[in-house]
Amino acid sequence: MKQVITGDHVVPAGATDEELLAFARRVGQTLYHPTSSCSIGHVVAPDLTVPGVEALRVADASVMPTVIRGNTNAPTIMIGEKAADLIKQAHATGEANE
Repeated sequence: MKQVITGDHVVPAGATDEELLAFARRVGQTLYHPTSSCSIGHVVAPDLTVPGVEALRVADASVMPTVIRGNTNAPTIMIGEKAADLIKQAHATGEANE
């Protein structure tokens, strides 16, 4: 195990809400699959447009409403496919400003 252990096990200093939040802020990090930075319903509309910004759609993992537990590759591809369908539909109906 000495080859695996790189240092002391880090634990919160206490169990109060303030101590747990301070611990999370100090040691927490985003790894591998950051998502949800401009989620649908908060920043991005359901049609992947950004209200108030003309001719912009967001079609990546940032629109996911919550961070998923698995790999983000397939869901992100699906978001891109949906964006392509929405853009085609907007052009077909004459609603596109892109």
